[in-house]
Amino acid sequence: MSKEHEHGMSVIVKTVTRLTVGLIFLYGMYIVLHGHITPGGGFAGGVIIALSFINLDLAFGGKVSGKVFSKGGTSLVEALGAVMFLALALMGLQYGGFFDNFLHPDGEPGDLVSAGIIPLENIAISLKVGAGLFGIFLTLIVLQKFESEKKQ
Repeated sequence: MSKEHEHGMSVIVKTVTRLTVGLIFLYGMYIVLHGHITPGGGFAGGVIIALSFINLDLAFGGKVSGKVFSKGGTSLVEALGAVMFLALALMGLQYGGFFDNFLHPDGEPGDLVSAGIIPLENIAISLKVGAGLFGIFLTLIVLQKFESEKKQ
C-alpha cells in the first residue's frame, strides 16, 4: 500500500470527494449570498461550507483540511465573523439605530444588491457558524484520538 492511501478512505471516496467538494462549497456560498432573496442565509450556508471541509477531512484523513484550516485558523475565522457581525450592528447606531440598514435603505425588492447590510450580516454569520462547526468537528477528532490512545 502506497503512502498516499495510508490515511483516509478508499480511492473511490477520495475521487468522488475531489469532484464534489468544490460544488458543495460553491453551493454554500450561493446560499449565503442569496439568503436575503431566497430561503437560506448565513446559518444554512455556513453549515454547508463547513460540511465541505468536513468531507475533505473524512475522505483524506485530516491531511488536506488541516492544510487549509488549523485549529488556530478556525478560531480566528470564527472570531472575525463575530466581530464583523457586531461591528455592522454597531455601525447602524450612527445612522439611527442598532442594526439600522445604512447601506441601501430604499432597495428594490428582488434586486441582488438591494438588501443593504443583510448580505454582509449573512457573510459574518456564515463565517461564525462554518468555522465554529468545523472547530467542533476538529475537537471531536482530537478527543477521539486521545480516548483511543488512552485505552491502549
